[in-house]
Amino acid sequence: MTAFRAAFARRQAAEIVELPGAFAVRDPDFSRSQEHNQLIVETTDADPAALPGLAVQGLGKRQQYRITVLDEALGARATPVLAAVGYDRDTELILARETAGCARPERAAHQVELAELRAAVFRQQLDWTPDEDLARQLTERRTARLRGAEQVFFLAARTPDGEITAWADLYLDPTAGLAQLEDLTTATPHRGQGHGDTLLATGLALAAAAGIPQLFLAADVNDWPREWYARRGFTELGRSHSFLHR
Repeated sequence: MTAFRAAFARRQAAEIVELPGAFAVRDPDFSRSQEHNQLIVETTDADPAALPGLAVQGLGKRQQYRITVLDEALGARATPVLAAVGYDRDTELILARETAGCARPERAAHQVELAELRAAVFRQQLDWTPDEDLARQLTERRTARLRGAEQVFFLAARTPDGEITAWADLYLDPTAGLAQLEDLTTATPHRGQGHGDTLLATGLALAAAAGIPQLFLAADVNDWPREWYARRGFTELGRSHSFLHR
């Protein structure tokens, strides 16, 4: 999964800067998206003390620098070193479950184009932040995600009258035998109505139909979705760490 996540970042990047034990991804069209402008450490033996310098070297001048360390043990070793120079750590759980036996729910989510999804995502981003430029970039960066995997689907659940209520990205890589569900979100007015379950069940069923035996996702170690996924059969496979300069 580490290799899949590194390849996903590389595929969607507008620019890649190769560095010792790491690489930087950059995208001037989405300059405020940390996902698309960060240093990614994919080796297990990088020198933690060198990472801040590599971030500056790979990303140039930025207001904030993000460093993602995919290896759990290296991330743990890097934590005190990066904290000493002003980096805060976020930890993501890598959760997964088998897709065997997963069938499409009776009211399944459906694949949509970004044009159909754009307005709903933008409204939700504005609900989280009043910064319209940031909300726009975090909406439009899905155009870059279309390059990230062999097959990329934007899934959406709707009300009976067609209003989009929830959405998620599904990435399928039959060659690697992996599927990833990302950014599962229910719009604020529609929460608590089962739309998340609809999206999750649909994603699992699509992965199973593609012959992919396992679906994984990332969840913040301190946020409630980790428990929600656990109740739906997901188990922890590992952790990765992201560091953001204060």
